[in-house]
Amino acid sequence: MALWMALAAALAADGVTVQPADTGEALRNPGMGWVLHFYDNVPTNYGSRLAPSDTVDDFPGMNCVYLRIPWSYVEPEEGKFCWSVLDAPTQRWRDKGLQIALRISVCESWTRWATPEWVQKAGAKGYNFTPGKVDEKGPYWEPDYNDPVFLDKLDRFLAALAKRYDGDPAVSFVDVGSFGVWGEGHLWASTQMKYPAETVIRHIDLYRKHFGKSLLVANDDFSFQGDAAIDYAREHGLGLRDDSILVQPGKNAYFHAEMAQGFWPTVPTILESEHYGGSRDRGNWGDGSLYLKALEEYHASYASIHWWPREFLAECGPLIAAMNKRMGYRLLPTSITWPQQIELGGELSVDWSWRNAGVAPCYAGGYPCLTLTDAKGGVVGVFVDDALNARDLPVGPADQVLTKRSKRSYPLAYNQTSTTARATPCPSCIAMPPTARSPSRAIPWATRVWPSPATWR
Repeated sequence: MALWMALAAALAADGVTVQPADTGEALRNPGMGWVLHFYDNVPTNYGSRLAPSDTVDDFPGMNCVYLRIPWSYVEPEEGKFCWSVLDAPTQRWRDKGLQIALRISVCESWTRWATPEWVQKAGAKGYNFTPGKVDEKGPYWEPDYNDPVFLDKLDRFLAALAKRYDGDPAVSFVDVGSFGVWGEGHLWASTQMKYPAETVIRHIDLYRKHFGKSLLVANDDFSFQGDAAIDYAREHGLGLRDDSILVQPGKNAYFHAEMAQGFWPTVPTILESEHYGGSRDRGNWGDGSLYLKALEEYHASYASIHWWPREFLAECGPLIAAMNKRMGYRLLPTSITWPQQIELGGELSVDWSWRNAGVAPCYAGGYPCLTLTDAKGGVVGVFVDDALNARDLPVGPADQVLTKRSKRSYPLAYNQTSTTARATPCPSCIAMPPTARSPSRAIPWATRVWPSPATWR
């Protein structure tokens, strides 16, 4: 976790106590953050105005890039894959340390062949439609979601997709996107047909068959086919997303915060707002505060930039800043006490309290770590508090400080030698005690908080 801290230090006879204050800096931590819709079904939204070298580094807290595109763009011919559609943006942001998320849709209301035409020619049954009704002369096509030919071809595609992406550290989550128009789990803008929950469960199981490592995510609108689909997703460890917050204003801005209560304690929830410009122009967006309210109620780890990113940032800067202070997890020490000096052959003691100031758990977990450095920044000692797992920090309202306290003592290693160099502050230090200048071989040091390896930053 990289977070600068403002310090208030108090010197006592037996040690130093600091009470760090949150500076409000936007974080880029794994498993949370703003999600840029690079493809948003229509491939020209919303990454098409970005130069290949533009990774939108100026958007605070952006940590994930969403590649939401029809199946036909990835497998235009059976067995022949255009992986560059996904690989190129993945590589662009992977090089900057960001992750991607995937949704591959099979039905759209703007192109006839979201499912590739070759699937229909292979015998898959489906329906022509005009948005909102089955229409023999309709311009668009929706597959029969129970058709065995369609399911077989989809199964093969998901196998290839998973072989390439399942478990890749660059992938934050994968939507179960093969049911419903736009991959949203409903059919109100396509044929408006009704399927049983078992059909949705069949599609969930196809993804579970192939994606055993990456997080899978269910759409809240699966519930339109019956609550059993949502129950099944929850019971099998899928995350939850709610698309199109603020399509309508006021009390109808969103509907499924209660549903999220069964998910967020153990897996991430994800919010997508309505296309910002459309909601704004219809007068539904208002000041956007309902997006923040939804973030709180769903305990969301991710929120979508569902528009041209810099226009959204320019018009919604204060809202973005407010959401950054609460989105996902935000790990802060509230009090730290350490000795003024450490004798060689003795022990380093620390008494500290931590809180999670975000709305969601740090699902991956991790442990605070003390790093002792010399005046040149060289590492003198490393001490991990493995009794204080960030995953266990409680989550509460913004105005409620819930902390966990830990008191530890660490023996110094045999190779920790004396030095008279002065320990100097650095941007990542959260505390700087007075330099020890004792003839009794005391070590001057700085206190840092870092993650344990490969867990969180």
